[in-house]
Amino acid sequence: MSTRDGAGFRSLADQLRSWSDDRLAGLLTARPDLTTPAPHDFGQLASRATVRASLARALDTLTRVELSVLDALVVAGQTTAADVRSIIHAQPATVDATLRRLLDLALVWETRGGLRAVSGAADALGTGPGASGLRPCTPEALSPREVVRRLREVSPAARALLDHVAEHGGEATSGAARLTVLPEDAATPAEELVSRRLLVPKPGAAGVVLLPGEVGIALRGGRTTTEPVDVVPPLATTDRPAALVDRTAAGAAFELVRRVELLLDHWGDHPPAVLRSGGLGVRDLKAVTTLLAVDVPTAALVVEVCSVAGLVAGRADGSGNPVWVPTDAFDTWLDLSPAARWVTLARAWLTSPRLPALVGTRDEAGKAWNALSPELSSYSMAESRAGTLAALATLPPGTVLAATTGLPSLVEQVAWHRPRRPRSRAQQVAWTMTEAAVVGATGLDGLASFARTLVAGGDAEKALAGLLPEPVDHVLLQADLTAVAPGPLESALARSLQLVADVESRGGATTYRFTPASVRRALDVGWTAVELHEFLASVSRTPVPQPLTYLVDDTVRTFGAIRVGAAESFLRADDEAALSELLHHPRARGLGLRRIAPTVVVSSTPVDVLLPRLRDLGAAPVLEAADGTVQVTRPDALRARAPRDRGPSARSVRESARVSAVVAAVRSGDRATSSRPLAPTTPLTPSGALAALREAIEASATVLIGYVDNQGVSSDRVVDPLSIEGGSLTARDHRADDVRSFAVHRITTVRALAGE
Repeated sequence: MSTRDGAGFRSLADQLRSWSDDRLAGLLTARPDLTTPAPHDFGQLASRATVRASLARALDTLTRVELSVLDALVVAGQTTAADVRSIIHAQPATVDATLRRLLDLALVWETRGGLRAVSGAADALGTGPGASGLRPCTPEALSPREVVRRLREVSPAARALLDHVAEHGGEATSGAARLTVLPEDAATPAEELVSRRLLVPKPGAAGVVLLPGEVGIALRGGRTTTEPVDVVPPLATTDRPAALVDRTAAGAAFELVRRVELLLDHWGDHPPAVLRSGGLGVRDLKAVTTLLAVDVPTAALVVEVCSVAGLVAGRADGSGNPVWVPTDAFDTWLDLSPAARWVTLARAWLTSPRLPALVGTRDEAGKAWNALSPELSSYSMAESRAGTLAALATLPPGTVLAATTGLPSLVEQVAWHRPRRPRSRAQQVAWTMTEAAVVGATGLDGLASFARTLVAGGDAEKALAGLLPEPVDHVLLQADLTAVAPGPLESALARSLQLVADVESRGGATTYRFTPASVRRALDVGWTAVELHEFLASVSRTPVPQPLTYLVDDTVRTFGAIRVGAAESFLRADDEAALSELLHHPRARGLGLRRIAPTVVVSSTPVDVLLPRLRDLGAAPVLEAADGTVQVTRPDALRARAPRDRGPSARSVRESARVSAVVAAVRSGDRATSSRPLAPTTPLTPSGALAALREAIEASATVLIGYVDNQGVSSDRVVDPLSIEGGSLTARDHRADDVRSFAVHRITTVRALAGE
């Protein structure tokens, strides 16, 4: 930082021009709005960096101490780093680090007389977080010693009035007080203050007085704030064993992986429809809650995590209707270890802008929010998640948030780091804590060790792997036609077992039940009796119970007794009694069955409808081909194409390349501009006029402008530019000796006066 006289720069554009490519890239990365479109040169880059909308976005990324330091610079005006340290209620090292960051963000620049906040910073700060409420000091401001001396001269009534004005925004009406009066002639407390310039008239507002910035600083003990601004609010905590926190979080992480696998396996065979608005229907979400045995918020979170991880997407089914199905990335994901699967899901959740907590609620118009709806996102949600976990990561292992006061203190600390945006920060922090417990990042309101590694960018997979139970390759078959898995099964074994049996209960040990319908399900996809018996014997650590052997044999004996073909369709069986039973079944009347031979029945129902209807009646038909052979097929699992990789690493590479291209373009454009011959009378474009005027504002320079009025008359005006907003220049016109507005698109030339 340059604080010596003559050691700074003539303008903000000159300062940016002197920076290295790496420092410029850092600025454009931190303030990406400056790159779209790419500035032509450094003058336009500096101009764009002081636009109010861009400043507001930059201020939204600052902490409370950074906002307070910037506000102190606005109040003090052009000053040195030493002076800033003296008026800020913070540690000097913190102030120096903050000034360096503000310089890197082009919110502060180094003039030849010291440091100065960019024009527009005062308006952008407003009265929001970090703003002290003090007015900027004027060039003719009183010295601190002079202010203290004058404060001692006023009466107690005048001092009480001054304190009252300072506490209520620094602005008041003068009433009947005279605004031009000598101290010895002052008759009221207000006149005492006005006569000593402790209150000054507000320009352009009759009867209104303001508290000067230097006076406000004196009233606050020589500082812009009464309290330290660099103290981060502490978290309310309690102690919990770190091992217990890790085990709780690891259990939730394992459950998340299991739920995702179960859900997408089901959607591969029974895909839900895509709404016209692009979301998931309420009924389909209810079906997910039943399938996963969870509540609606948890079901919505699982669905949204699948989507942002690229494991589910929309595609057309066989009838051309859009449905939600797993992507081909899901098959790759299944080949990973459970820990690696969780890392994929957790990273997607951490960087996701989605708002699954709103699913099931209604917006202001009364419309319900659906899961996977494109509008269900917020740019600040990912920042809130990252900020929340970063705050939890500051706690040592074995320390978690307190039961009742922990969440409010967490909200306060996260808001300290981002005090300006958004208004829903408290809600987003609360949602993050709820979601983190379901995802497995936290346990008992404390950050797990493997999640701490994930936040730090380390190898979270290795940290989690040791906490997850080892997959088992066997089950325990029981005489009551059930099988108990004594732990999480290997993926291939679990898939095979879910085909042969139905899941009866889940938990530490999953229970599967064998039924005639579940065994027929395996036969329908081509399993034989021999393969079923061999499978059961190979996966069981106990002998295969006799009731289960009988169940398999009995199901195989009746399987395929009835064969279905196309007549519209026909049924053929060697057992006449089986066909007679179907013909007389009370629920078979709608199938259009008609016997044409003792062993043949025809139907008017299509084959694809008839087969499931017969199975609902308790029959076990198989499909017969034209040559009389039996056809056994498993329904194809639908897959969608995985979306392109849009993870943090891919986005970082693209952003880095784009920023490098913008830096090269700005330098090239600046060289082209500097090589052109000077032609002061050449008309400027509106963007060129804006850049030149903003540079004059930053340098507090007087310029000569060529201006075309409403009647088309061109004239030269000597002005002191003050601000630019909404395409209008506010400047003090030397000829009129008054502050006036000029339309930027009518300004044809901008030239610095000789000697400026």
